[in-house]
Amino acid sequence: MKFAHFSDVHIGGWREEPMKTMQLEAFQKGVEICIGEKVDFILIAGDLFNTALPPIDQIRDVAASLKKLRDEYITVYLIPGSHDFSPSGKTMIEVLEKAGLCHNVFKLKNNNLQFTVDAKTGVKLTGILGLACGLDKRIYEKLDKSNLEKEPGFKIFLFHTIIDEYKPEHLKDINGEPLSSLPKGFNYYAGGHPHYIFAKKEDEYGLVAYPGALFPNNFMELEKFKGGGFYIVDEKLNYNHVMIMNKEVECFKFDVDKKSASEAESDIIKEIKKHDLKGKITTIRVKGTLSSGKTSDVNFKKIIESIKDPYCVLTNKAKLQSREFEEVEVETGNVEDVEMRIISEHLKNLDFNSFNGKDFAVNLMNLMNKEKDEGERKVDFESRLVSDFIKSLGIEEVWK
Repeated sequence: MKFAHFSDVHIGGWREEPMKTMQLEAFQKGVEICIGEKVDFILIAGDLFNTALPPIDQIRDVAASLKKLRDEYITVYLIPGSHDFSPSGKTMIEVLEKAGLCHNVFKLKNNNLQFTVDAKTGVKLTGILGLACGLDKRIYEKLDKSNLEKEPGFKIFLFHTIIDEYKPEHLKDINGEPLSSLPKGFNYYAGGHPHYIFAKKEDEYGLVAYPGALFPNNFMELEKFKGGGFYIVDEKLNYNHVMIMNKEVECFKFDVDKKSASEAESDIIKEIKKHDLKGKITTIRVKGTLSSGKTSDVNFKKIIESIKDPYCVLTNKAKLQSREFEEVEVETGNVEDVEMRIISEHLKNLDFNSFNGKDFAVNLMNLMNKEKDEGERKVDFESRLVSDFIKSLGIEEVWK
């Protein structure tokens, strides 16, 4: 007996179209590997999609891969994750299950979980879905574990939360569950949600495993992992982590502290041109406080255009700032006074020729502080806000 363990596929998670394609191709490649390895079934421990109701093209492509697995007599068992489950209960997972392409093993009735039995191997599966903001904690608290723990046979438990005992330092403040929340006596615990690779055999439990995301889902994960992957496990709990790297990833980090905007731009381009980035996913992270010029004076478009035929270029300049927007020290006081002093300090370094910058900033802040009137529909409130912004900017004539 052999099975695969996926988690956090997050189809559609990237904004950039080339990266969305990579995410889908990682799933398709994972499917092909599983077919080649002749696994008996695949587990997906939450977040197959990045949203409960994904676009039709994403549903189409995922359904095609699931059908390919079904045609090869490889069953897919899964649970919804915190991304692909909605509070209303409407989720594309239900549609795929109705079509016979997968089986949701989260079956809860009166605080009791029901088992799903794999027809080919006799393995018994169950699990708990993941909910946003850690709301699945209520399910764990009320769960009756007695029948689960007494059930004989090879058992697999799917879950989509971080286990407190296994938290890495950078995730220590994330809501999770203690290991004791899981029912004892299962052979394999298929985890999802935290995007890191981890596996440990625990007394009274079995093998607890997180395979990490099938493909990096953000800029930081690209830098750290370069790719994604999944586990292949046998009946003796021997496991192998299979890496998926459809494209080579090249990462650059620049500290431009105390450099002018033009110097920063020139140095970045000079360094990047030393590397062959053709066909590669390229990340560029820039930090530091410029000695002169605005952050917008660093021409990132020019930097990207200096790279010859990359697959995709991603930039991160969240920690790049100019001296004119460095921290402003102000005396304590009421909120309005502090806001006014901060605005006045920053406006000294900005050029507002056509209107009074201070009045404009205050007006925008007041607009953003408006609240929805009692009984007012959301759509009417949003329309009122847009109308007020248009009037504030004086663009009524062109906004038609």
